[in-house]
This record gives sequence, structure tokens and C-alpha cells, in this order.
Amino acid sequence: INLEDISAPRCFEIEDRLRERLDIPVMHDDQHGTAIVVLAALRNAARVVGRELADLRVVVSGAGAAGVACTKILLEAGVGDIAVADSRGVLHAGRDDLTPIKRWLAENTNRAGYAGTMAGALEGADVYLGLSGGSVPESAIASMARDCIVFSLANPIPEVDPEMAARYAAVVATGRSGEPNQINNVLAFPGVFRGALDAGATSITEEMKLAAATAIADVVGDEVRADYIVPSPLDRRVATAVAEAVGACAREQGVTR
Repeated sequence: INLEDISAPRCFEIEDRLRERLDIPVMHDDQHGTAIVVLAALRNAARVVGRELADLRVVVSGAGAAGVACTKILLEAGVGDIAVADSRGVLHAGRDDLTPIKRWLAENTNRAGYAGTMAGALEGADVYLGLSGGSVPESAIASMARDCIVFSLANPIPEVDPEMAARYAAVVATGRSGEPNQINNVLAFPGVFRGALDAGATSITEEMKLAAATAIADVVGDEVRADYIVPSPLDRRVATAVAEAVGACAREQGVTR
């Protein structure tokens, strides 16, 4: 089952209930497809700037379906520190307006307990990940760390203008087809489902998603550069690479028929 275009927080309960009741793969593409491709892109962007994932401080703008899933997969991949912001500012344990999923995020991110705005959190940050729409002032991007990374994925109008971002960031990605480094869910789908079906998988696990992200990043390989951190959505190698990695991971985990 491929879930599509279901808003938060309903999407979390719907996916969880389907996964509990069924012994077939279930995935919400808006959450996990986005998260897989973002992780693939960040792996290669980190290579471009000569940093490890564990060294990065990330600010995620948006605590909806994609923001939650991206934050979870980045935590699982070992990203050093993450702050997540919604329309009222950065999520922290002291806020009394949090839904259960936002409460979980507050408890598992923002190690410094920062209680200010998203723009304030960007000061000295290594990565901006925009999944919310709206706009980010130039001053906030200018305050980020040297050789920072900006992923501005709102479509069709990114939160950060790509030309402006390029004045400060070493790597810039958007969700737009006309720009370099398009973060597009199609890089994960249909390969994830092809691999799950080929292996006879009964579910899509977190490890299978991580394997998919690594496979996408590896298609770029040694050709990685600032304007080529993910393959083109038209690259025919991608679906095969993802399917093989996901299927192999399912077999290794024993989540197959």
C-alpha cells in the first residue's frame, strides 16, 4: 500500500494502524520517500563539504509529514544534532502546545534546549532543511556556518531563493525540476516497492529505508560535486539500484515470506 497526500497528524495514525493490521508493505510516500531522498542528498552534500553526518547541526523547518519522517531518518543515520521548527518556533520540551508526535520530536532533538525562532536556530547551523513553505530571510541564511548546506524543498516556490542561497551555501538543493539537485520522491519510488515485492517482504523497515538512501547516493558515486549530489529522476540506474538494495536488506532482516 502506497499512501499519498494525507496530511499530518492523520497520516501517522493511518500508516501505523495499517502496518499493525497487515502483513504486506505499507509506506506513506510523502513521509518516507522524501526522507529517503533527503538522506541520500545529505550524505553526498556532506562529502562535498568534507564533513561527517555526525558533525552536522541541522535545522528542519516544518513538523508535518515530511518534516517528521526526515528528522527520524536523519537521527537514525547518525546526524549530530537537529532542531525542528513549526510555525510557532523551535520544538522544545517546555512547550505546552505539542501534539504527541511533536512531543516525541522535542524529546529526541534540540539537545541544547533552544526555545527561540527558526531563524535564530540557523545561526551557526550547518544545514537548513525546508519542508514548510513560507520564506526565510537572507540574514538567517547568512548567519549559518561556513560552507553550509541549504535544502529548500517547498514547490514551486522554495523557502530560500536558490540564487540567494548560493551566495552563502556550498551546496543548494530544491524540489524544482529546473534546478540542479532536485530532491524528488521518484528517486525512492518505485524502487522501494520493487525491492520489497521482489523479496516478498512483509513490511518496509527502517533499515530498508536507510539501504534505499545509500543506494541512491551511491549512484552518484565519485562523480559527486556541489551541483550533483543526487541522480536525475530520469536516470534509469536508480530504480534498479534501490530495488536491489531494499530487497537484499529485507532478506538479511528476515522480513520475507
